[in-house]
Amino acid sequence: MIYFDNAATSFYKPKEVKNSVINAMDRLTANPGRSGHNLSQNVAVEVFETRENIKDFLGAKDYELIFTKNCTEALNLAILGTLKKGDNVIITCYEHNSVLRPLEYLKSVGVEVTILDCDLKDFHCNLLHNIKDNTKLVITTMVSNVTGDICDVERVAKTCKQHKIKYLIDGAQACGHMVIDLNNIGADMFAFAGHKGLLSITGVGGLLIKDLENLKPINYGGTGTDSINLTQPTESLEGFESGTIPTIPIISLNAGVKFLKKNFEKIIEKEQKLSKYLVKSLKNLKFLTVYSTEETKNVVSFNVGKIDSMLLANILNEQFGICVRSGLHCAPLVHKKLNTTEQGAVRISIDFYNTFEEIDCLVNALKKLSS
Repeated sequence: MIYFDNAATSFYKPKEVKNSVINAMDRLTANPGRSGHNLSQNVAVEVFETRENIKDFLGAKDYELIFTKNCTEALNLAILGTLKKGDNVIITCYEHNSVLRPLEYLKSVGVEVTILDCDLKDFHCNLLHNIKDNTKLVITTMVSNVTGDICDVERVAKTCKQHKIKYLIDGAQACGHMVIDLNNIGADMFAFAGHKGLLSITGVGGLLIKDLENLKPINYGGTGTDSINLTQPTESLEGFESGTIPTIPIISLNAGVKFLKKNFEKIIEKEQKLSKYLVKSLKNLKFLTVYSTEETKNVVSFNVGKIDSMLLANILNEQFGICVRSGLHCAPLVHKKLNTTEQGAVRISIDFYNTFEEIDCLVNALKKLSS
């Protein structure tokens, strides 16, 4: 099997991640912050260490980290917990449904949504001309999950700061694949997934946020603090992490981040070479339409003529053992921009463990199909 669906979830998990899960199941299955015994306290220490390691890895010293079950929940918390009736929010057409659907709901309760139909790299140029007096939030993906295009988040953050507008970044496809320094970027909120580039098991994501004060919770319940009070506490992280947090996935995330810290320079170097080789190899096939450039970040999408992308993906799977993604990738507006709404697109998403030989196998498979 050749696995090219890492934008959905990373297939390879380092042995350190696997061992952390077994160790946690054997020794760290208590509930942190709920009990006074040693086991509970040991788990709380592991969770605290994970927060600090993630903040260090993402250059987020000045941020608080709220754990969620995935990036979708983190984005929902940031969006639903920030916007209110009468607000305007500006987004790119590259956004995932994890952004589009919460906003579609908020439109029904009086939030105004502005979608800029420009290339992701040009979003910052168009943003300034679309800011209104009631613009309260700007949202961009950092890396497109369809084309691999990269947003100039530093320039977007600068514009938002100048106009006192909150800025939320969807970092699902960026984390683990590029150097991120949030303190330098200056965004107000950053959502991420654990199970993709950060190499954890599924079940954990997070929202990094500068200021908790103006964020409203979207879940209510037990926090292990101020239990006599029926009002949800929001002065600390616990107020946004109601119920039992996913401790084992969190511990696996810590192991994944430690692995990345140790090997990150080599990982980035290899992934950049693989991405360039992949785009160049696919663009040499004249029967393909490739929607990504050589500057792509690990994600490349293409089509073959008018062939349905799902059909092509199934053939690659069944005849050649190559795992790819097809369809709209939960990002319908960028497909509208690319004129691929009906056909979808075949998506190749790589990770550091992929090889040049695997890319050659994909190219040879496509050549055989074309003949």
